[in-house]
Amino acid sequence: MRSMWTGAISFGLIHIPVKLFAATEDKDVRFNWLHKECNSPVQYKKHCPHCNKEVGQDDLVKGFEYEKGRFVLIADEELEALAPEGTRTIDIKSFVHLKEIDPIYFAKTYYLAPDGRGQKAFALLRAALQEADRLALAKVVLRAKESLAAVRVYKEGLAMHLMLFPEEIRGLEGLGDIGVGMAIDAKEKTMALQLIDSLTEPWEPVKWHNEYQTRVRELIDAKIQGQTPVEAPRVAATGNVIDLMAALKASIEQAKEKQAKPPAPPTTKKRQKTS
Repeated sequence: MRSMWTGAISFGLIHIPVKLFAATEDKDVRFNWLHKECNSPVQYKKHCPHCNKEVGQDDLVKGFEYEKGRFVLIADEELEALAPEGTRTIDIKSFVHLKEIDPIYFAKTYYLAPDGRGQKAFALLRAALQEADRLALAKVVLRAKESLAAVRVYKEGLAMHLMLFPEEIRGLEGLGDIGVGMAIDAKEKTMALQLIDSLTEPWEPVKWHNEYQTRVRELIDAKIQGQTPVEAPRVAATGNVIDLMAALKASIEQAKEKQAKPPAPPTTKKRQKTS
């Protein structure tokens, strides 16, 4: 695997050089949108409805809509001044038990590996976390964004989970009536517990896979084997080359017209008498 970030774990006075790797990958099947009349891929362009024209990246500014239709403009330089300093350090702040953290806080998982000569310190941290049955809570800056992170033992290595801050977790207040305080029949509860016991088994991740994605890929393979692939039509080149040719032709015609016209006779000015 290719590392996506290099830095260090700061653990008291211990400095552990590490590399960061993506631990997960997106396996979703991606589709392109085609125009059904000609099977040409659809393009998405930035368009200003007020000026009725396409705009480029250089024509855009950031704006925050604080009221409907009213914005304040924010310059990139202003945001850069507020951005956290990229220290490239996974700064461990404290240690907690994994069972104390609800899974809703975990967002994205990465693998950590020692970089350079950091293997011994890396192995020390892993052994200490495993013996103490703890995970480390840390602050880290990735892509100019400060995140809360949890570093824990995963198999023979260490994993780092980017976490959500408490203000990013929605409450249950907007869900309406979810049956809090409703009386539960004892017999029904007993039967529910029996059903749970009968379906309880050890966690075996290899037993689980995305059946829908498998069926989609089988459908695609069958279509490739049994159908003639649809080809997008070639789009005529447009841009400065054609514009330049048109301008040259127009210039030649204009020059020919000027040459065909007889030159205008010179005008003579009457001399004024002087007294």
